[in-house]
Formats: sequence, C-alpha cells, structure tokens
Amino acid sequence: MRGSEMAWFEREGIRIAYEEYGPPNGPVVVFSHGFLMDSEMFLPNIENLRDIFRCIVWDQRGFGATGPTDRAFSYWDSARDLIGLLDHLEIATASLVGMSQGGFVSMRAALLEPDRFRAIALIATRSDLDDASVTESFEQLKAEWARNGAANVAGHLASFLLGPEYEESVWTAKWRRLAREHFDHPVDALTTRDDITRRLSDITHASIVFHGDADAAIDPGCGEALAARLPNCKGMVSVAGAGHTPNLTHAHDVNPLLRDFLLRYGR
Repeated sequence: MRGSEMAWFEREGIRIAYEEYGPPNGPVVVFSHGFLMDSEMFLPNIENLRDIFRCIVWDQRGFGATGPTDRAFSYWDSARDLIGLLDHLEIATASLVGMSQGGFVSMRAALLEPDRFRAIALIATRSDLDDASVTESFEQLKAEWARNGAANVAGHLASFLLGPEYEESVWTAKWRRLAREHFDHPVDALTTRDDITRRLSDITHASIVFHGDADAAIDPGCGEALAARLPNCKGMVSVAGAGHTPNLTHAHDVNPLLRDFLLRYGR
C-alpha cells in the first residue's frame, strides 16, 4: 500500500519528505515517527484510516527520505517542520499521531500553535527526560555509529524497538543503509531535549495515550503519568505484549481504538 508519490517541501534549507494517503478533502491526520524509524512505520495504521481521513506521513530530520542534516536541531525545530508542512499544504487544522520521538514533536507542535490541532494520539512517549543511564547508552550508540554505522548494533536495536517476535529485516536493512555522518544531530536532539511536563496543562486537546506493557525503551509508567497529566485525555491504552512500537507490531490491537478516537475527536 502506497499513497501518492513521495513529495518534498523546504524549510531552513532542508528538503523534508512527506507522503499522503486517503481522500484529499478528508479530515487531516499527521503521523510523526519515532527515533530510527520513518514514515513507513505507520502504514498498518493508515490502511485502517485512509477510507475517511487524509493521512499525511513525513520523515523527520536525520531519517527516511529526508535523510541526514549537517546542522544541529531540536525537537522544537522539528515541531516547526511539522507546522511548516501544514503551511506548505495549506491545511488549517489537523489531528496528530506521534510515536516516541514523534510524540515529543507532536506535543511541542501543539504547544506552539494550539489552535491548529484538534486531537492528539501519543504512542510510547513521555513528557519528561530519560535517566542518565539511558542518555549514556545513546552517547555510546552515537560513538559506535560514527565508527561502524549500524553494522554491529542493528540486531540489538531491532530487539529493543520492535521486540523478538516481529520480522525486523526491513528495518535492520534501513539502519544499515543510514549514513554514518551526521548521526550525532538526531541523537543530540533526543538527549538534550527539554522537560515539558509542567506545560502539559496547556495541551487541552482531546488526547489518548497508547503504551506497550513490555516497552523496554520508555517505561509504561511514563505513559500512565502522561495520560494523568493531560487535562483532556480520553484514555490510557496498555497494549498487552507490545514493546516500543505497538502501532506497528500490534496494529490489530491499536487500530480499532485509534480509529474510534479520531472519528470522535478528529473530524
């Protein structure tokens, strides 16, 4: 399943890739992927939504067809990229679906332009910061990537992000093709992000939180805390047996609830 041809828009001199699915006049949903992932991770969800919704996926700086950038950036920059995509497409309002890093970006976009968005679905993400041990592991990954790319770490990343039972060959192949150069920028965006927990009360949009109960990357308790602090959260969904990418590995569990949420609040 593919939508229209991959397209690009430019912001700050960076060509950012995106793709669309579904009716052009349908209510818009923008999907933002996780770290080391790209827009393809949402295809199982879009298949369940494209009959009604205009689904837009994009590849954030450093990943997918957008590829590496030779400059540092923050998730606030990425949030402005998301808003810039809506401006480029002349879209006034949209709902957001963000997974992990994509959740960091989606929440910041909602804080930057709250009137631009209707509903927000957050998957395997958090508002606060990682423990020091997690930050150190990303620093080690950055150093290893500079030496060898993904050659020695692809299998571990697949287990960490996708879980042992998911067919990971598509993703390990993608990681092995990722450039060694400039990988430090997306890692630094992750490890130096700010804590927005105190600002969650400003995200008054209808929201829903999904989190795998076997997530090794972000503890499920972070999802519970996020749901408790979002003032208009409609539910916290614990996805049984899922790791860090429940929308991809357990789409059959996530899709019905995501569709129902967007039908209620995203139209």
